[in-house]
Amino acid sequence: MQAGYIEANDWLNLIFRVGLSVIIGGLIGFERQWTGTNRSAGVRTHMVISLGATLFILLPLQIPQDYSSVNALSRTIQGIATGVGFIGAGLILQQSHRGKVKGLTSAAAIWATAALDTAIGLGYWQLAVVGTVAMLLVLSGVKQAKRPIAVRLGRASSSSKKRPADTPSPTPTDRRAHPLFFAQDD
Repeated sequence: MQAGYIEANDWLNLIFRVGLSVIIGGLIGFERQWTGTNRSAGVRTHMVISLGATLFILLPLQIPQDYSSVNALSRTIQGIATGVGFIGAGLILQQSHRGKVKGLTSAAAIWATAALDTAIGLGYWQLAVVGTVAMLLVLSGVKQAKRPIAVRLGRASSSSKKRPADTPSPTPTDRRAHPLFFAQDD
């Protein structure tokens, strides 16, 4: 069997691709939600986008391959990239109401997650696994590496600034203090 076309009775392959895409979306969504205090795109959002991207790719693969199915697959990939880009733009707009542009990394993470899951849908799951590891290293590792550099340069980020004395400490039920509280993403 080729990497792309899936025979109609190959349910194990379909289940594997869909399951892996949801797991990868969940890992990236968990990282986004775990490292931030107000992430609009968390675990569930990433998982749903992952599932959608994979399903949109798997649908044209059910058509026996000829010139028209390759053309349909190309249009599907273009549609996924554009559609998920609009979702990311909504994240940026939603979070930029105070004059500061926020949400760029979350928007980029959603867009890249859709690309990873497009690869899974096409059968290139090894590429998606390597891409997921690279993405998690970029999202977590670069942020961790930036902190000591910013402190040395005297440009500590807002996350490393101390809380004013009159601000109470967050309680354990405060969603910002509890990274596993998943109700904050839509």
